[in-house]
Amino acid sequence: MKNDGLSVPQGAALTLGAVLGTGVISLPALAASEAGPASLVAWLALIVLSVPLAATFAALGARHPDGGGVATYARLAFNQHVATMVGWAFYLTIGVGAPVAAGFGGAYVADAFGGGRGMSLAATAAIIVLVTAMNWFGIKVSGGVQLAIAGAIAVLLAVAVVVALPHAELERLTPFVPHGWGSVGTAAAMLVWAFAGWEILSSLSADYRDPARDIRRATFLALGVVTVLYLGIAFATVASLDSTSGAAPLADLLVLGFGEPARPVTAVVAVLLTVGAINAYFAGGSRLGASLAREGALPRFLADRQSAIPRRSLLAICAVALGSLAVIWVAGASTDALLLMASGTFSLLYVVGAAAALRLLPRGTGSWWAAVCSMVAALVLLGLTGAHLLGPVICGGAGLVWSLVRSRRASSRPARELAQTLEPVREAVCPDGSVA
Repeated sequence: MKNDGLSVPQGAALTLGAVLGTGVISLPALAASEAGPASLVAWLALIVLSVPLAATFAALGARHPDGGGVATYARLAFNQHVATMVGWAFYLTIGVGAPVAAGFGGAYVADAFGGGRGMSLAATAAIIVLVTAMNWFGIKVSGGVQLAIAGAIAVLLAVAVVVALPHAELERLTPFVPHGWGSVGTAAAMLVWAFAGWEILSSLSADYRDPARDIRRATFLALGVVTVLYLGIAFATVASLDSTSGAAPLADLLVLGFGEPARPVTAVVAVLLTVGAINAYFAGGSRLGASLAREGALPRFLADRQSAIPRRSLLAICAVALGSLAVIWVAGASTDALLLMASGTFSLLYVVGAAAALRLLPRGTGSWWAAVCSMVAALVLLGLTGAHLLGPVICGGAGLVWSLVRSRRASSRPARELAQTLEPVREAVCPDGSVA
């Protein structure tokens, strides 16, 4: 047990920040415009799917606490090649996807201050640097800050729901399925982004004070809060707002209760949600990179063996994130492709994690059956992802090449060492260079 490790509230806050994320800013309105009141079915279905996923990753983290997270489970259940592929896909996606998440907050900041694309990109870069600085001082500091952020987010979202409920009208729930039941599946595909995050808690498992006891408590505390807040925001959006309302339902809900002066508060919510989400991924991702480096799946210098804080891995993630943002700025491109790549990576990780759990968890136990349900849920999410798996597959393929080359060098090393050892003997026996 580590006295300076993560407490249950801090762990729950990091998990909450990763899962709650930036999707709650705009996705409720987007899902409602796609499926109408039936979008509530999509929200409920994904919450139900989250229960076995959360239980599976909590059980794996409690039994195998390690910074490698899903990559560690893949190595234990399968082999090092699979672990390296998964690790590369996830590690690179964290850096590439950070500008997408930070961009949500950056856009709201620019809107609140009347700035343009330049201000949005500057705010996005500032958020990435801020989160890097938070994690530079260790998990205790970033976990404490995350606890404060999660509390503020929960209060702000709860207030938005409470002030909107008096304006709810049940008539808005009819017709319940205006666009057919197929639209519910489309809405669910949109909402996958809002439910990613359970996989990152496994990379933080080794940092808990008592992993075997605290991980499950923190996970299900976060799951309870996510369920209440997501369903509350989704219902308030459908029952209180017009179908023609904008893509920022939080602002619209707050305006219902407090008037137009409350609209800038949405920028605060957006920044807090963004910082919370990226903080959780930078904390877990830096540990994933260090763990992969220790196993030889990434360059050794990223292991940062002289420090308990994986600062080199953290800086590598920050550099990839800022580099990706610079490319977006220079090219004038959209972040949509990066968002879809990140969603593909999450779906792939859930499949690999569930498959590993079926091998590593005791067969027939509640955790094992949760893994069975997780596999079904993960395959459904993978099907929704479709062609967007190309990005993580390319990253994983690069990891496989690295792993195979490293294995070949490792296998040839004993022969070279043996030849070097015998060379003096050969020269002594055959000084003229002839073969004895």
